[in-house]
Amino acid sequence: MKSTTHTRPWGSFIEFTKNKPSTVKILVVAPGEEFSLQYHENREEFWRVLKGEPTIIAGDEEFSAKEGDEFFVGKGKKHRISAKDTEVRVLEISFGEFDEDDITRVEDKYGRINNSDK
Repeated sequence: MKSTTHTRPWGSFIEFTKNKPSTVKILVVAPGEEFSLQYHENREEFWRVLKGEPTIIAGDEEFSAKEGDEFFVGKGKKHRISAKDTEVRVLEISFGEFDEDDITRVEDKYGRINNSDK
């Protein structure tokens, strides 16, 4: 999935999803923090970096991202967002059956590997 830009006489708009059930979040990662290396069985995710320069793991690849970069993470693919010295904000659009308990953590610096603590 990629966003689509539509031009109009007054400017433009960016369309992220059309006629699909979805859950939309803005993820805020504090400086020096990261969320767990994780995957989901029942949903896939689209990310667009809104602020900062995060390190992104998506599948088997690692990226140094910047504002405007987009990523798609399919079901069962490992992923993580890490902030360096500044706060990171990422638009997340999830497709499929959304449930906060649908998280399998592979690595987690906060000790949440074997439980569902948020």
